[in-house]
Amino acid sequence: MIISKTLRSLINFGPIILLYYLSISEIDTHFENFFEILSFNIQLIIIYFWVLKRPEVLGNGHIFFAGLINDVVMGIPLGLSSLTYLAVSLVATYVKNMTVNTRITTDWFTFFIAILFSNLIFYFLIINFSDLSISFVDISYNTFFTLIFFPFFWFIFSFYNSTLLINRYV
Repeated sequence: MIISKTLRSLINFGPIILLYYLSISEIDTHFENFFEILSFNIQLIIIYFWVLKRPEVLGNGHIFFAGLINDVVMGIPLGLSSLTYLAVSLVATYVKNMTVNTRITTDWFTFFIAILFSNLIFYFLIINFSDLSISFVDISYNTFFTLIFFPFFWFIFSFYNSTLLINRYV
């Protein structure tokens, strides 16, 4: 009985565990080593999907802390990723409050608005408050590939949400 309760808790905390794992590991930079322009941000997809579908799974505190961890690992100014993650969370919360039922097409379109907004914040803060140099082309590639991979992860997370989550309110 105790093992099953622990397993249930682990499965229900899957999105949080995945978000922290991706923040600690530099998995998106591993793809850039193989393909020069392939860069996408899985964390933004995770945050947007789970805040939109089940906001009780990912809280803003977890999102902020995962951003801080990502900043430390990537070596960028503290709080930068946190602000961009919270911007995506803000758009997802707004969409959740304004719509009754969402589909992949509406989620995909509003996700484009969310990553556009968050990447503009990221670019503005890097240019104005940091010595780091980043090109707008790199951010554009990241936005493009994140948007392209969104439907794939949307279906995976929808499957996980509908079939694997056990006792949602435990």
